[in-house]
Amino acid sequence: MNSITRQIARNVNKFSRRNASVTTVHRQQTQVEEANSVSSRLPLTHLSEDEIIMKETVSRLAQEQIAPYVREMENEGKIKDSVLKMCFDSGLMGIEINSDYGGAGCNFMTAIITVEELSKVDPAVAALVDIHNTLVNTVFNKWGNQEQKEKYLPRLATDTVASFALSEPSSGSDAFALKTTAKKDGSDYILNGSKMWISNSDVAGVFLIMANANPSAGYKGITCFIVERDTPGFSVAKPEKKLGISASGTCMLNLDNVRVPESAILGEFGKGYKIAASILNEGRIGIAAQMVGLAQGCLDHTIPYTLERQQFGKPIFNFQGMQYQIAEVATEIEGARLLTYNAARMVEAKVPFMKEAAMAKFYAADIAQKATIRCIDWMGGVGFTKDFIQEKYYRDVKIGSIYEGTANMQLSTIAKCIEKEYKK
Repeated sequence: MNSITRQIARNVNKFSRRNASVTTVHRQQTQVEEANSVSSRLPLTHLSEDEIIMKETVSRLAQEQIAPYVREMENEGKIKDSVLKMCFDSGLMGIEINSDYGGAGCNFMTAIITVEELSKVDPAVAALVDIHNTLVNTVFNKWGNQEQKEKYLPRLATDTVASFALSEPSSGSDAFALKTTAKKDGSDYILNGSKMWISNSDVAGVFLIMANANPSAGYKGITCFIVERDTPGFSVAKPEKKLGISASGTCMLNLDNVRVPESAILGEFGKGYKIAASILNEGRIGIAAQMVGLAQGCLDHTIPYTLERQQFGKPIFNFQGMQYQIAEVATEIEGARLLTYNAARMVEAKVPFMKEAAMAKFYAADIAQKATIRCIDWMGGVGFTKDFIQEKYYRDVKIGSIYEGTANMQLSTIAKCIEKEYKK
């Protein structure tokens, strides 16, 4: 473990010791009070001391231990084993997991900041960390019973990647039209069906499978099941070859008479739809953070070039037309960051945030696409080559308007929230 990793580990240990000294209820109350205090008196971009420490250390970690392998991982279509191990060793895979289970016990904002900083360097690694933390870990934290938490949270925090499996070949935006079934057989359930576009599935050891255990009840029969990778009848297909974030494994899952015990149900029977709807709202803030970090990373790589590259006797940055474009993009990125941070603080304050999460994801994905296109334009011909990283950001960015709810689905959610507000 090098100095940067040790530093993050020390920070994680410090947070763990601090959090271990208070009860869960008191910690939640403290986080709410801190969130309300920050949002009422200070700028949204103001971070607590703990958040600043993690932001700085994750930034250095990404530059020193991820950046050298970005192209290698993309070409191989797989996150390097050493990078994956580093994510666990440094505490980045258990950010919100309680210290009692080996996690860092940090707040939601810390997870969002971590995703943003990682995305500046490699959005593929950020996707791994984001989905593991904001989807799977959160589901276990919020809906897992004590036995499930004790069994899985220590693994998720220290050595086991997990996947959240909702989408199917015929069930995309209409997420609750899924066909995977769970049939009761004695004290067990038999799962049959398939899942598609499942992130982290190439390296995951634990899967949260949404299956309908009572099809006659429609979406109210959907139930969340915990499935281990080595369960008989369960298989993971080879990763899809994607346009971007190639190192982030995305596979199809097949369930052929997969038998799991009743104790594998996570949360209540028939409440899987509530789990999915709730958790995807938080997950969208993570994707917004990924897009903000990606856009900022692309801009950070491009501005120095505009200051050095000369045409007609002066740096291209000095042309007024260029300055207007750069200022506009920088402003829009900051706007997306503010939307994202605001939604994250609302999560911590335990106030409704569905509309704000949808706005953050929609706007951040849209602005990130614009930013990467502009950066390639400013780079000129070299921006169209693989010798420069801008083209990778350009390919990576497209997923932001697709996964965890398409752009149109976000607009639909925002519109429904607005209609509800005005009908009061």
